[in-house]
Amino acid sequence: MSGSVRRFLRDNGLGLTFLTLFALAVIGQAFAGHADFNNQLAAEDLQEITLGEYMTSSDFAVDLMENWQSEYLQFFLFLFLTVWLVQRGSPESKSLDKVGVESDEEQRVGPHAGPESPRWAAAGGLRLKLYASSLGYVMGAIFVLSWLAQSITGVAAYNEEQLRQLQAPLTWGQYVLAADFWNRTLQNWQSEFLAIASMAILSIYLRQRGSPESKPVGSAHTSTGVEG
Repeated sequence: MSGSVRRFLRDNGLGLTFLTLFALAVIGQAFAGHADFNNQLAAEDLQEITLGEYMTSSDFAVDLMENWQSEYLQFFLFLFLTVWLVQRGSPESKSLDKVGVESDEEQRVGPHAGPESPRWAAAGGLRLKLYASSLGYVMGAIFVLSWLAQSITGVAAYNEEQLRQLQAPLTWGQYVLAADFWNRTLQNWQSEFLAIASMAILSIYLRQRGSPESKPVGSAHTSTGVEG
């Protein structure tokens, strides 16, 4: 392995590792979901389907989308709420005296931008306004699109089951108001909200040495916005 490849792997280890774990989890979900789906078909005396057919089915897609939309909702809300809300003693919060969008000087934008700052950070007007919240906007857009995809694949999967049971299918509008859709949605949302609250609160008192998500081991419990 060349030095440049080793350097690339080292410099991008966090992203590459999580992308690999993501791919492995999707593959595992596909095999487990395929087996479970065929078990349901067998119980109803219906013909089983192949792995490829399952992975292109609405049943597989809705399971993916309902998890994706909840994750991106978590990121979207966390990004925007942490602008204005703080948690004393948590490294997940900024300092208590920095509530709000902060000054141009603190954010190094406009005339305060440096030579290595992104070009749009040095710009003014609409370009700067868009770039200044671009991460939140993109996370919000991905959430909306994945939520829409969940609703579309969800109604298709739900109607397939309805037809197998000789029951009337629902329209998209009816499904979005149905208990099945909100049961799928809310069980994912509550877990994401609990995870964020747990991280913000437990990190006040507990430590993980060397992690930027934790305060230094010797930091006071009241230290806020300090990362290790």
